[in-house]
Amino acid sequence: MLDLKVMRSALEQLEEERKIPKEKIIEAIEQALAAAYKKDYGKKDQIIRAHFDLDTGKTDFYQVKIVVDESTTRIEEDNDSEEEETGIDEMNEDKKRARYNTERHILLADAKKIKSGIKLDDEITFPLEAKDDYGRIAAQTAKQVIIQRIREAERSSIISEYGEKEEEIVSGIVQKIERGNVFVDFNRVTGILPYNEQIPGEHYRQGQRVRAFLYSVEETPRGINLKLSRTHPRFLEKLFEMEVPEIANNVVEIKSIAREAGSRSKIAVMSNDEQIDPVGSCVGQKGIRVTTVMGELGGEKIDIIEWSEDPAEFVISALSPAKILDINIEEKERKAIIEVAEDQLSLAIGKGGQNVRLAAKLTGWRIDIRGVEGEKVTSSEEELNGEEISKMEEISTSDNENKEIKKKE
Repeated sequence: MLDLKVMRSALEQLEEERKIPKEKIIEAIEQALAAAYKKDYGKKDQIIRAHFDLDTGKTDFYQVKIVVDESTTRIEEDNDSEEEETGIDEMNEDKKRARYNTERHILLADAKKIKSGIKLDDEITFPLEAKDDYGRIAAQTAKQVIIQRIREAERSSIISEYGEKEEEIVSGIVQKIERGNVFVDFNRVTGILPYNEQIPGEHYRQGQRVRAFLYSVEETPRGINLKLSRTHPRFLEKLFEMEVPEIANNVVEIKSIAREAGSRSKIAVMSNDEQIDPVGSCVGQKGIRVTTVMGELGGEKIDIIEWSEDPAEFVISALSPAKILDINIEEKERKAIIEVAEDQLSLAIGKGGQNVRLAAKLTGWRIDIRGVEGEKVTSSEEELNGEEISKMEEISTSDNENKEIKKKE
């Protein structure tokens, strides 16, 4: 016998913990019971529905018939003589109409005798005899349908909940680590933080709370996948949005971000209010705001610069802390030629070319840096890397040594 008290408690628990509406589960139960009834006692073409009363545990079954007439259904089968006399268009239109079926249709004239005011396409129900024993197979069918519908409802609920959180920061508990990938538990669903989306040098342990950027919610046959990232540039943007009220209120705007996760980032900001300093807002009093963001990113260095519509001014700011002597903008090629003092060259380039590389990404301009004596370094990612720069330094050193040898000779 069905324990209604236990069932009500279970439905309330599902609604609270898994966010599945109680009505959805009742609907699934009714559909399962109707399917079981039809399998054991119904006919192939019948439309059977069930109504389950959670208060009494009683189930009522109904056969549903749709109200039709000659304009919506084919009352009689077409014969050869009728097809010969009927035009092709009329014949095709006639075949589009469903054939009249006494198990699922009722003529309008007959329906009006049962219920006044009824119209075409309305439904009319006929009560069916209640059956207490649906048999083992029918019960199993009902159980399977109920489980399936609950899973569908839960999946729909998860997609709805986390779909709203897409491109936001989410927080979960590390469940397990496999082959470098971190699986994060969000109670109702598990997210994955792939190895290539983790900040280099970070280590995770089971049970640790971790925050990440949710960049994709995917529904697959195996379930719902939440794809997470801690290297995504927008993770940095969202962290600043959480720490800086001026960004959250759209007073200060982040215009662009260039990031090499775990090492260094540059962000360009502007203010929509002349009285608000965008850089100062992001740094915070005594640097508290930017320090908090850096702490979440494992000490990643962050350069905050003011965005400018003037390309020259923007590029100069992006190359900070290096001091620029001169800049020449070639708009057609979107290239900026920078001249710096010899003692500023290594600072402008940065370790492994990082400073100029990030500046180029931030501004969208190719940047060529030249020392006062004509040394040249480019921001092209294909040419600019640590190996290339070290080679240039070696060449420069060897040239100086050769000059000194010649002097001695």
